[in-house]
Amino acid sequence: MSRLIVVSNRVSVPGPRDKATAGGLAVALYSALRKYNGVWFGWSGEIVDSASSQVELQYSDSVTIATTDLSHEDYEEYYNGFANSALWPLFHYRIDLTAYDRRFDKGYFRVNARFAHALAPLLQPEDLVWVHDYHLIACGEELRRMGCEQRMGFFLHIPFPSSQVLMTLPNHRALARALFAYDLIGFQTLPDLRAFQEYVVHEADGELSDDGRLTAFGRTIRASFFPIGIDAEEMAEMATSPEAMRHFSRMQRSMQGRKLVIGVDRLDYTKGLPARLAAFDRLLESYPDNRGNVTLLQIAPSSRPDVRDYVDIREELEAASGKINGHFADFDWVPVRYVNRSYARRSLAGLYRASQAALVTPLRDGMNLVAKEYVAAQDPDDPGVLILSRFAGAARQLEAAILVNPHDMDDVVEGLQRALHLALPERQERWRSLMDNVTSQDVSAWRDSFVETLRSVPAGKKLA
Repeated sequence: MSRLIVVSNRVSVPGPRDKATAGGLAVALYSALRKYNGVWFGWSGEIVDSASSQVELQYSDSVTIATTDLSHEDYEEYYNGFANSALWPLFHYRIDLTAYDRRFDKGYFRVNARFAHALAPLLQPEDLVWVHDYHLIACGEELRRMGCEQRMGFFLHIPFPSSQVLMTLPNHRALARALFAYDLIGFQTLPDLRAFQEYVVHEADGELSDDGRLTAFGRTIRASFFPIGIDAEEMAEMATSPEAMRHFSRMQRSMQGRKLVIGVDRLDYTKGLPARLAAFDRLLESYPDNRGNVTLLQIAPSSRPDVRDYVDIREELEAASGKINGHFADFDWVPVRYVNRSYARRSLAGLYRASQAALVTPLRDGMNLVAKEYVAAQDPDDPGVLILSRFAGAARQLEAAILVNPHDMDDVVEGLQRALHLALPERQERWRSLMDNVTSQDVSAWRDSFVETLRSVPAGKKLA
């Protein structure tokens, strides 16, 4: 059996002690790697004075963990620079926040090439290579230049922008050419796939065949969409675990019969958090019956505290929550509980279960797994209601949620008011529909679908 080689910016190995805090994606990938006696390759997380292609190997179960370091220059140009200051905002349609610098461009391709040179000696001819996300788009191209002919797949976890947006990036054609080094490219949703196809046909002079294959830059590849999921069964079990039930009971005591709306997001400008607080403010203004009876718990751990844009968001949220509380709070009730820290997954599961609604309103998101986790954590007899942005990839699957436009404050307010007053039979019916999707389209189905599709494509070949 061929091995599976997972390549990602960071390696996240869930050990027995931290499986509850590890992401579901990490658990699913690690499970596949154990099955295929695979290798997980990526950045060690260490920043050193001078980086090289040297690899440190560790072994866990039947999995090889291979990591390499970044230099300070690499970190600033590749990671902070091109990946997170150019690609991340651009792919989320934030052209106004996209910072392009030719030094970042060179650093990005340099680090991708170094990753490829570090990985190549570990590869065997029959391996399946699966590269993940926007940090490493160019890794496969360098492997091809080195003569690697293994089947290679790439999966983009974030949205893929429209042609007009992508073309604002000066080196957009180099990125597209790099993607054509892979044999299979996976996206989260059909609109992402169509955006890529449109770019290839209209801007890269490529061709789209009747069977969905794409030809450009001297290669023919396959592209499709593979919506990522969660381990729904595990999340449902977590929601009734002792730790979850402690948080559930603690929250219920704290709420004293009031209704709770929960939001859980990384502190990032793509999540629409200032607009979410503004919508909750308007809910209390427009529907006074919610005053004293509904609380918004917004959990938003800092993701990049060293970046000014993220510091600004945190300060804006702190000011907004303070303003709402100052305006509406009473001596025994505050409308907004803003928490700038993270929680273990079992703890979150209990908080999800204690909430009458979840407000998941990113301005744009590749998928958004919080929405799926919330569904899986609910009590079937008394489920909460999911309010979901139409611009999250999950909205393509979770159609039984209350779908809202996060750019339209009144739409969010009306969706939230509706969610808080849905009758039990409708809540149960919506939840059953959502849970059916979350269960059938789980993370294992996503993983196996991609791997089996990659296994079926023609064997890789060198670049033309």
